[in-house]
Order: sequence, then C-alpha cells, then structure tokens
Amino acid sequence: MARRKSAAQAVVETVDGGLAELIPDPDRPRAWTLLVDGAPQSHVDLDDPRYLDFSYQRRLGHVIDLVAPPGKPLQVVHLGGGGFTLARYVAGTRPRSSQQIVERDAALVQLVRRELPLDSTARIRVRSTDAREGLLKIPDGWADLLIADVFSAARTPAHLTSVEFLEEVRRVVRPGGHYAANLADGPPLAHLRGQIATVAAVFGELALAIDPAVLRGKRFGNAVLVASDTELPVAELTRRIASDPHPGRVEHGRALADFTGGATPVRDAAAVASPAPPPGVFR
Repeated sequence: MARRKSAAQAVVETVDGGLAELIPDPDRPRAWTLLVDGAPQSHVDLDDPRYLDFSYQRRLGHVIDLVAPPGKPLQVVHLGGGGFTLARYVAGTRPRSSQQIVERDAALVQLVRRELPLDSTARIRVRSTDAREGLLKIPDGWADLLIADVFSAARTPAHLTSVEFLEEVRRVVRPGGHYAANLADGPPLAHLRGQIATVAAVFGELALAIDPAVLRGKRFGNAVLVASDTELPVAELTRRIASDPHPGRVEHGRALADFTGGATPVRDAAAVASPAPPPGVFR
C-alpha cells in the first residue's frame, strides 16, 4: 500500500476500491474532500459535522432532520461509509443516536478513521463487509432510518438494486421508519425509473428529490429517493430543497408515478449496476 503527503497536505492512499485521495478544503481549516479513483465520495468538516457541502448530502440531511422531531435520537443504518459524513451529521444534530455503518472497503475505513477520526463519544459502529451481507446481521425493525449510498467504481452494485434487496431493507426498517437512497443516472434515466418502481414494490410512500436538469434528462447527476410505509413530510422537504444553494425539486404522488412510466421492479435475476458516469462529469 502506497501513501504520501504533498506540500498541500493532501493524502493519497491505495484502498480496496482504488486510489483514495483526501484533498484539503482551502476555505475551511479542517475540512477535506474524499475522492476514490477521481470520483468525489464525501466532504467532511471536522470542526462542524453539521456542515454538508455536497448537494445530494444536504438533501439527505433534510431527510434526517424531518423524519423525527428535532434533536430526537435515532437508530440509523448507513450502507456505504465514504468519509462517514452523514453519520457525523446525525451524531452532531441528534446526540445519543445509535448508528451502524456498513462499508465493504476495509482499507478505506482505516484511512478515514486515521485521518478523519470520529468523535469518541458518538455511538457509531462500523462493519467492514458487503452492504447486503451486513444487513443480514441487523435485527428486524432496528432502524428508524436506513440510508443507502453505495458506489463501486462510481456505480451502485447490481445486487443493491433489486426487490430482494429492498425486502431486506424493509425488514430492518421499523414500522413508520424511513429509507433514503442516493441514486445516480443520466439520460434516458431508465435506471432511475426502474429504481423508483423497485422501491414502490416494497414501500407505499415515495418522494424523489432531484436537480431539475437531471429530471429533464439534460445531464448525469444524483437523486435522493425517500420511502416509508407512512406519510412523508413532502411539503417541508420541498420547501427546504427548493431553497438550497443548488435548488432542486421534489416529485411525489401522481407526478412521480407519471415520471416512472411503465418501468417495472427489478429482480435479482435481471439486476445490473447503475450506469457509469460519462467521461469528465467530475471535472
């Protein structure tokens, strides 16, 4: 394993998933951006874990804020660790929360723990295993919120896109709890539509937070899909996302069903990884 620091104090290290880079943020003294093989994974501010730099993470932050009264501790499962940004956010905004992170890349976990250490008082457990295998170890109904943000070579693995996977998610999420997934797609958005249909086969209530240009199929980008078996806080989520520094929109109900069109749920036998980002999308 190779490791070096440049004059700017960037950290470059080989991890299981490729070449990891921790790049210091020039505008925030103890903040870093994590990239793996050139793809941005996380932004972490060690001085302010409540600061979320990436727009999709801010959208997930809004979900975290709205699934329970302010400050109420939650039990949260994170599939995909990255820089542990959202787990830090939960710990910072909802003290005494209990969290489990499932991150397959053990070398990446070691790098993040060493260079971007977690608050020693935070109740965060990290498992270095495959996301779907890790779910099997979590008791029925344990999670108030389960967040899926898993990418390998900038693509969500196929076995994390199916009805069978979502059924395991549903088992872990308590009644009245929530599921949120970071999805990435570009025109013609077939993967995104298929994922909406897949989640709808398991959860009764859905909402999609997305950049308007991505929704119109103009460019590749991220979308956050939120699901529950109970009513979602759509109005407040819409307001917050519309007022973001990079405004998005929220689709739900009939509009979301119309967008999904004739897409059908994905089963394990036919599952494929999410599309690869086009060249230059992260430049």
